[in-house]
Order: sequence, then structure tokens, then C-alpha cells
Amino acid sequence: MGAPEIRKAIHTDLPALVRSLGQEAYLADRLTRQDTGHGHLLVAWDRQEAVGDVYVWLAPAEEPELRARLPGVALLTHLEVVPWRRKQGIGTALLEAAEDRLSALGHDRVALGVGLDNADAQRLYLRRGYTEWPYGEVATTEVVYRQDGRHELRPERCIIMVRDLTPTG
Repeated sequence: MGAPEIRKAIHTDLPALVRSLGQEAYLADRLTRQDTGHGHLLVAWDRQEAVGDVYVWLAPAEEPELRARLPGVALLTHLEVVPWRRKQGIGTALLEAAEDRLSALGHDRVALGVGLDNADAQRLYLRRGYTEWPYGEVATTEVVYRQDGRHELRPERCIIMVRDLTPTG
């Protein structure tokens, strides 16, 4: 198993994405949002199999605290790697690809929210140079997509982490 190819998803990828990642309603929604300039759905591919994804959210944040304190800052959401390919650098590769894309678009910072109980993700972000913002936790809403196409909204508390994308030295 070599390094996956990471590229922006297109609508014809949807059946392969759903086969590997499930979440048809979520992925279809992100592809539709991508069409409107809302963001970019980046997918890690190993041959024809999707092994991970991240959504680069370019629209204003939904959370008022983020809109007020990080205006115009892009967000990374829904970083995931299929369970059988975790701890192989795919999450890091997805982060790097998203950060490179944002730099190319002229963004100098990126932010993300991570659940309070997700220590593995927090460690990954710290290794990548993210720092926790000084304003405390943020109440967000997790959208859980069901197999039948419906979704459920659940309250979630997150810490916000920010990374400077400007080249150093």
C-alpha cells in the first residue's frame, strides 16, 4: 500500500465514495456545496478506493464565535480515514493537501474544531502546528447522517485549533 492520491472529488466519484465511506447524504451535500463555491471535498484514493476525506469550508463559519474572531478564515471539517488505513499517514496527507490548497488560494490561516474527547485528532493537529485558540470551547452541532438519508443534529462541544499558513523564514 503506497501513498494515496489526494484530489478534489467530483460528482461521478459519489458511488465509490459511498462504497468506502458510507454517508451518502453527507457526501452528496458536500459535492453540491462545492459546486456553489462553498468549499472543496478532498479525497484520498488508493487505486479506485476512497480511504479518507476532508472538507475545506470556504464559506463563513456557522458558529458566531468563529465568524467574530476568525473572519474570513477557512475551516477544515470532517477529516476522516477508514478504520483499516488509520495510523498510516493518510490523515496527515489530507491535512497537508488542504493546507496547500488554502495557501494557493491566498489564505494565511486555517482553523478546525475537534471534539473534547478526540485525543488522537488533537495530537495530530498539534504535530501539524495547530494551536488551541485562547477563547475556550465552542458549542457546535454535529450532523449525524443515517443510512435512510435522514440526519440528526446533536450538540457537541469543541476546542478550536488554528494554524498559520504563511511560510516561515
